[in-house]
Amino acid sequence: MTTQTVSPPDTIRFLEEVSAATAGVSRLEMCIQCGTCGGSCPSSSDMDHTPRMLFAMIRAGMREEALRSNTPWICVSCYHCTVRCPQGVHIADVMYTLKGMAIRAKLYQDSTAPDFSKTFVDMVEEYGRSYEFGLATRHYLKHFPLRLPSMTPMGLGMLSKKRMDISPRRIEGIEQLTAILSRAKELEAA
Repeated sequence: MTTQTVSPPDTIRFLEEVSAATAGVSRLEMCIQCGTCGGSCPSSSDMDHTPRMLFAMIRAGMREEALRSNTPWICVSCYHCTVRCPQGVHIADVMYTLKGMAIRAKLYQDSTAPDFSKTFVDMVEEYGRSYEFGLATRHYLKHFPLRLPSMTPMGLGMLSKKRMDISPRRIEGIEQLTAILSRAKELEAA
C-alpha cells in the first residue's frame, strides 16, 4: 500500500504562509474571533476590515482580498491590540507581514503607503535613521504636490526650532547597521 501525500487546502496554506513569514511566533492560528483587536484599535474606523475580519479572510484562504485590504496600511503599530488580545496573537507583527506580502505581490489599493514605506526604509539603510525633511519632501512631491505649499509654515517652524534637519546625517557605526541589515535580508531570503 502506498502512502499518498495530500497537500493542505489553500485555506490552511495561506494561514501557514502568513504565520511562517511573521517574525517570531505570530500565534495567528489562536485567534478566536473575539473582536478585542478591532475594539482596541484607534484606527479601526478607517479600515475596510477589522483585524478580526482580516484574520477570518486569511483562514478562509482569501489571499488576494486580504492582501488588497487597507487594514495593514492603516495600522499605526501602537500594539494596543496585541497587548489586549486574550490569545496573545501578535497582531501588529502580522500586519507588517501582510504589508510585505502585498508589496511583493503588488496587491495594494494605492501606492502611497508602500512608497512611503520604501522611502523610509531606504533612508534608514542609507543614514541609519529617518531623515524627515527628505522623507516628507519626496512623499509630498510624489503623491500630494498641491499640499506641499501648505506644509511650508510647519516645516519652517520645525527647522527653526531644530526639530528637523535640512540635510541628512549618518549615524556613527553605519557599517554595523549595514551588516545587521544584510544578514537580516539573507535570513529572510532563506
